[in-house]
Amino acid sequence: MTHPSSRPDVLIVGAGVVGAACAYSCTAAGLRVAVVERGAVGGGTTSAGEGNILVSDKEPGPELDLALLSSRRWREISEDLGGGTVEYEAKGGVVVAGSRETADGLLRLTAGQRARGVDAVDIGPGELSELEPQVTRQAVGGAFYPQDAQVQPMLATAHLLRRARQRGAVVHTGTGVVGFVRDRRGAVTGVRTDSAEVPVVSARWVINAAGTWAGRLSRLAGAPVPVLPRKGYVLVTEPLPRVVRHKVYTAEYLANVASSDAGLETSVVVEGTRAGTVLIGASRERVGFDRGVSLPVLRTLAAQAIGLFPFLADVLLLRSYLGFRPYCPDHLPVIGADPRAPGLLHACGHEGAGVGLAAATGHLLAQHLTGERPDLDLTPFRPDRFEEATA
Repeated sequence: MTHPSSRPDVLIVGAGVVGAACAYSCTAAGLRVAVVERGAVGGGTTSAGEGNILVSDKEPGPELDLALLSSRRWREISEDLGGGTVEYEAKGGVVVAGSRETADGLLRLTAGQRARGVDAVDIGPGELSELEPQVTRQAVGGAFYPQDAQVQPMLATAHLLRRARQRGAVVHTGTGVVGFVRDRRGAVTGVRTDSAEVPVVSARWVINAAGTWAGRLSRLAGAPVPVLPRKGYVLVTEPLPRVVRHKVYTAEYLANVASSDAGLETSVVVEGTRAGTVLIGASRERVGFDRGVSLPVLRTLAAQAIGLFPFLADVLLLRSYLGFRPYCPDHLPVIGADPRAPGLLHACGHEGAGVGLAAATGHLLAQHLTGERPDLDLTPFRPDRFEEATA
């Protein structure tokens, strides 16, 4: 058990799900950990997420490999924390193709995914109806992904930090970072905060897990990464019997996830919850931190959901909420040590996959910090790759 007054090995900036997963894995590896959070635990992007742990929406490549590792790690973590505690549910995912052209594209995707270790099952209209009896009869087929799962993001974040605290971690909420502390060689050795109680926190390493604010924090450290907010909405229905059995979305969603367009994009995603409500998404647009609510976007999402599940036309909406995904231009997260600022590491830029990729992110950074060979090559996620691209 770490004594609270001892200098931590690792200081994590951000107590969202990614920062919490870093704290969990680092303390499990025997490292002394402190966490600083400008607001409340899980109060940023994590609080506006659905808790998805997906492999289905990843094309073959580094992010899919990261997602597969994270899927395995989440199963292990849920066993440690108690699956019911974090509402871990291996519900599986269903992707729906509305046209023959879309179905052919999906077949090519699933073939590539299977080659990388994904359990992707191509299905026809009959099998689709068996999996989701209420889905539109206009669908021509789709794919089933048994590995897709879900947790309740706020519970998962809280319990990851609870376990980290049990191992000695210290968490400071309401504590914003206003600067970095460096040694004579220029290496990062801690942060300055706006808190009178903890004005300076020193550590051997600092991890930037600040979510949508990670870009600003990185610039403060003189090692910028282009993390930007990407806005999205979720609609919540009245409680219903369990009529939507899986995470269900149209194949068009895959294109929107991979798009770099700053303008508005919508594609339907529908899933049920244990509470009986149905969650409906997803929209994406880069409008800074504008929290204004757009009724046309909400109407579009509702109409698309009815197109996928016609029964929703007779269901009441209780509310909507919005949040901001931490977007990176190349759609890969930033994970690893920053050579421009020795002592600084990044764990950010996961966009809408933060919950799903958090477990692997924390695991890989803990391996790196303890000198263990990481389970995945971190080169594709390196923080300085953006400078190389523009050099």
